[in-house]
Amino acid sequence: MGRSPCCEKAHTNKGAWTKEEDDRLVSYIRAHGEGCWRSLPKAAGLLRCGKSCRLRWINYLRPDLKRGNFTQDEDELIIKLHSLLGNK
Repeated sequence: MGRSPCCEKAHTNKGAWTKEEDDRLVSYIRAHGEGCWRSLPKAAGLLRCGKSCRLRWINYLRPDLKRGNFTQDEDELIIKLHSLLGNK
């Protein structure tokens, strides 16, 4: 049978996230933590599906997410591990 759909497609936003949606998602997760992503959009007052919220949080909004180039130490570690392990 499979799972039921994660959201009702007719009532969800698609495309780019707005600043207000980002703020709602961040404030909800700060207050309640990460939990059931399927129920989060309704509880946070977002017109998005749970998968969209999860991906937005993981890939863009997490406070511990590091952006930018690798440091010199990280470059050396990557080269060292690649020489030991290869393309695994």
